[in-house]
Amino acid sequence: MSDLLKNKTAVVLGVANRWSIAYAIAAAFRREGAELVLTYQSERQQKTVEELASGLGAVNVFSCNVASDESLAELGSKLNTDKVDTVVHSIAFAGPDELSKPFVETSRSGFSLAHDISAYSLVAVSRELAPKMKEGGAIMTLSYLGAQRVIPNYNVMGVAKAALESCVRYLAYDLGPQKIRVNAISAGVIKTTSLRGIKDGTKLLDAVAEASPLKRTTDPAEVADTAVFLASDLGRGVTGNVLYVDSGFQIMGLQRPE
Repeated sequence: MSDLLKNKTAVVLGVANRWSIAYAIAAAFRREGAELVLTYQSERQQKTVEELASGLGAVNVFSCNVASDESLAELGSKLNTDKVDTVVHSIAFAGPDELSKPFVETSRSGFSLAHDISAYSLVAVSRELAPKMKEGGAIMTLSYLGAQRVIPNYNVMGVAKAALESCVRYLAYDLGPQKIRVNAISAGVIKTTSLRGIKDGTKLLDAVAEASPLKRTTDPAEVADTAVFLASDLGRGVTGNVLYVDSGFQIMGLQRPE
């Protein structure tokens, strides 16, 4: 442990299981000395997240439905810590039907839901928790290349991630005077529950490993270490950015001929 986050408190939203990116980030934060507060979305997730929190040595676990302003306000009131230094927003959702049919067939309700949970929730979380960041700090979210380029079957989630990345820039502008930095990490393809929710999603693993400069997919620990950088004083001059951690896949146009 190098104690990069010693005496810092981090609120991590979106820990679902041991294979989630949010879990890897929480574990890396704890390794670097941060005090953790985790949240869970529903009662169905409560026991799992509480067990993970116990293993991580988290100081608190709270319920938080990011689709509800009342739930977010309740989270804010329960955070009785003196200050919050880092907020990790690792939350996204789109209806399964919207990820299995052509994008042109996206329903109005499916479009609204994906944007509410995947993009607007960052705005709502930031508005509620920024006042807790009395000494400034870092807010970060998780994006994906589908925000900038067409990834087959990513559909409305790609459009929502594009909105999320735009939210990052506007929030960085608004919160900068409070010494709060806002960034996104665009993580490469990782074998998570979310990937299984995309039609033919697992095929991306082989495609990325073949095409990326590093000839492999992304390790969650690499994303987590980037999150540590952003949360620590090492990242003190970085805000409004999207940092790619994807084995270089985002730079590719065509594969090299064999």
